[in-house]
Amino acid sequence: MADSNFIDYVKILCRSGKGGAGSRHFYRAKYVPKGGPDGGDGGRGGHIILKGNKNMWTLLPLRYRRHIFAGNGQSGSGGRSFGKDGEDITIEVPCGTVVFDAETGEYLCEVTEHDEEINLLRGGKGGLGNWHFKSATNRTPRYAQPGEPAIEKSVILELKLLGDVGLVGFPNAGKSTLLSSLSAARPKIADYPFTTMEPQLGIVSYRDNRSFVMADIPGIIEGASEGKGLGLRFLRHIERNAVLLFMVPADADDIKREYEILLDELIKFNPELEDKHRVLAISKSDMLDEELMAEMAKDLPEGIPHVFISSVTGQGVTELKDLLWEAITDESNRIEPTTITHRPLDGHHRVREEDEFIFENEPMEMEEDEEEFFYEGDDWGEDIEYDWVEYEEDEPNQ
Repeated sequence: MADSNFIDYVKILCRSGKGGAGSRHFYRAKYVPKGGPDGGDGGRGGHIILKGNKNMWTLLPLRYRRHIFAGNGQSGSGGRSFGKDGEDITIEVPCGTVVFDAETGEYLCEVTEHDEEINLLRGGKGGLGNWHFKSATNRTPRYAQPGEPAIEKSVILELKLLGDVGLVGFPNAGKSTLLSSLSAARPKIADYPFTTMEPQLGIVSYRDNRSFVMADIPGIIEGASEGKGLGLRFLRHIERNAVLLFMVPADADDIKREYEILLDELIKFNPELEDKHRVLAISKSDMLDEELMAEMAKDLPEGIPHVFISSVTGQGVTELKDLLWEAITDESNRIEPTTITHRPLDGHHRVREEDEFIFENEPMEMEEDEEEFFYEGDDWGEDIEYDWVEYEEDEPNQ
């Protein structure tokens, strides 16, 4: 997978900008000996923003951009001059990108719509200048607020392809052949296992100019949850699918047993996959006659719609598309973004080479005199008590 351009899992280090410090400046003029405080506010730090882009299909650009730092806010100055805000950094990601905390595996946010923007890390607020603190009893406040500190976080971006139907099956079950026959997608097809090494998407045409998206993922085998074969890495791409299409070849020793193995591996990956609509397709059925198909149907799993198909001859393909469209448009099968529960990252869902990636990161620099300010409270703003260190010398700080 190292040579592939399809990157669906990447770890990056993000840092928002810190707010600029407020100024402790006093107005000075030849004929105005006591002009009073006029220190301006510091500028806010830059945000780290995620933006959805429907024209992107991979996280490859972020593979070579591990450090993303926003600009710091500038300090205020005299004359109530505000400091310049730090530069915001916008990260464009494919629609369907989910963000997790790299340290804890906690789900943070997701981007599902084109041009949707999510503020991943908020820039620090700028500190207030000393002119905010003047009063009748304190006409020369020699203190100002420091800027709010930056936020630094390692995050994992995980791409989950947005499709309507997800293909699930053992290697060489005929998934890629079906996708190529129903859509314009051209996945690699060969007579050896694990031909498909990365997910593929295809748009399937239906009646009355309607269509739906079908996603093909690399085959899984028994024990995939323990790391056998390609493991469960690519199952993330069917978590959003409305329908799961299980494909078992007609020459399998026990169709029902293979279906149960596939379903069990999916449940180990994410228990919520058990609640999705399922359709069973018995592929390579052009070698069967009607009598044999009727006999085999008696031993198929109960309660699951099934169809015998052949991607080469087109047998049962129309009936399969009807079953899939009925399941996709079923009102009880509607998936709302707010109802999707993303499982946290754990040992089964992490990519080892990315999880062990070590950032070569320089420590954050601290502005001069910044450490001389202290504040108490949970938020930065109203109803917070500040403990300030006053300066003995009355010198302007510009």
